[in-house]
Amino acid sequence: MRARLLALVLLLLLAGCSSGGTRDDGRITLRFQSLAWQEESVEANKELVREWNATHPDVRVEYVQGTWDSVHDQLLTAFEGGEAPDIIHDASDDLADFAYGGYLADLTDLLPSRLKSDIPQRSWETTTFGDGIYGVPFLQEPRVLIANAKWLKRSGVRIPTPEKPWSWAEFRRITEQLSGRGKYGIAWPLKEPVSATLNLSLSTGGQLFHRGADGKVTIRFEAADQVVPRTIHAQAGTDRSASPTTLGSGGSDTLPGFFGGRYAMVPLGFSYRQQIVQQAPKGFDWQVLPAPAGAGGLTQGVSPQTLSVAEDCPHKKKAAAFIDFLLRPENMVRLALGDWMLPTGTRALNDPALRTPEHGWATGTALAAHLRPAPAQTVRGYPEWKDKVATPALQEYYSGAIGIRELRQRLEEDGNLVLARYQR
Repeated sequence: MRARLLALVLLLLLAGCSSGGTRDDGRITLRFQSLAWQEESVEANKELVREWNATHPDVRVEYVQGTWDSVHDQLLTAFEGGEAPDIIHDASDDLADFAYGGYLADLTDLLPSRLKSDIPQRSWETTTFGDGIYGVPFLQEPRVLIANAKWLKRSGVRIPTPEKPWSWAEFRRITEQLSGRGKYGIAWPLKEPVSATLNLSLSTGGQLFHRGADGKVTIRFEAADQVVPRTIHAQAGTDRSASPTTLGSGGSDTLPGFFGGRYAMVPLGFSYRQQIVQQAPKGFDWQVLPAPAGAGGLTQGVSPQTLSVAEDCPHKKKAAAFIDFLLRPENMVRLALGDWMLPTGTRALNDPALRTPEHGWATGTALAAHLRPAPAQTVRGYPEWKDKVATPALQEYYSGAIGIRELRQRLEEDGNLVLARYQR
């Protein structure tokens, strides 16, 4: 009797740890792990969960708070332990290994045509691996220049627009012109240098990752890939127009110096505007400018935020229905406003609330058509290459510890050894 009772308790414990449970009353419970972190965004997500639960009594969604800082390792552990959330919030450049590893459900036949047609194909490419779709891209942000408007106006430099952006050469000249007397034209926050370098390099025609006829990917650090890192290196080391102390900083770390008049501009993700609105001293005049353009125009890479369904979820259709609800055009606008980002959906992007000049929204939406999948989007082994090879190599190059030749050697030779292990 005791053995049977122990077995029953064990089964109940295992059921409690499994994904997508069904209660005795037949009601389904789905766990939605959100990575929203800004107060407005968290509230927008929780409100939408409450609205779903109020209108879907048979399918309850439980909100679970996650964090961007550890999501990859946390999800990997959850997948391997059979405890993954049913609906997963992540970024598209983190999905490849999970998709190829069989941890995510193929959403191709689960998503409604409304949602498929509303999001452009270029965005779907960020979550397509092989013949399947393993996430719904829903929020994205271009990298922009946040500028001290009074400083730029006083200097007399040409103010760029999405129609007439600065070239990378002009950008370098202007940052030098804005510098002097202990002040800098630009502050590059490059604690995480890889995505910034790769995504901005699309504007100069850089690709870095090249897929051969056999489907295997190799790294080639060619002339077009070098324009952006050479520019940053020259600003920091030759022109003295970029603050050397911010190269190891995160974006938020540069804001006090920016508000204090130490830097004329800071390149940041579009969502940083919320922090600026909240933290800027009264009367501080700032504006949003497009990033410089090259041979590829204003094109830059993005890794949209995504919503996926775990392969182990026993109620995939219900989970997909919740994603469809969450990403209705009016709801996508609410999520975009909460995160201060751009929606991928065409109808949401046309909402007047996202096209106002206030806080640079109009500049951001003007850049949306130029956003493309980040170069590393479908590359297996990218997280390891980024952490073990590219990040330390770029950090050393930008600080002046190594030159362009050694940077190329490490990115290519060491990088291709890493990628080869994932492509056997």
